[in-house]
Amino acid sequence: MDMWKGKKYFDDFEIGDKLGPTRARTVTETDIVNFASLTGDWFQLHTDVEFAKKSMFGERIAHGMLVLSIASALAPPYDLAFLAFYGIDRVRFTAPVKIGDTIHVEAEVIDKKEREGNTGTVTLRAYVKNQRDENVTVWDAKVLLAKREKAA
Repeated sequence: MDMWKGKKYFDDFEIGDKLGPTRARTVTETDIVNFASLTGDWFQLHTDVEFAKKSMFGERIAHGMLVLSIASALAPPYDLAFLAFYGIDRVRFTAPVKIGDTIHVEAEVIDKKEREGNTGTVTLRAYVKNQRDENVTVWDAKVLLAKREKAA
């Protein structure tokens, strides 16, 4: 079931539901330079060709936080009864994202908890995958969703 399509409320999710894949996006050199400019993170592994050639990766790689940011935008909450982004846990950068890699997100519901009022949190284990279907980043995201209103 593609849970990215159609308005989904807290009540619509079950543990084990799979979401995605999302649309994909190619990471560019411009993305890396713009991210470094925005954040001030000019670490050589991301921005210095000669330094990166001598690294274990053999070339420049994207900042982990850049990959996380792009991935977050690939899985927008527009089709959810979204109230707030509640948090992120257990982020792991499991493989490098290189210039020219194309990434997308797939996710699985791993937890859900009812809250007071007409809300609940859903925890998604999100997998950022590259064009070779390799996991490059994995994290648990919590979102606060509205429940469906009960008919009176």
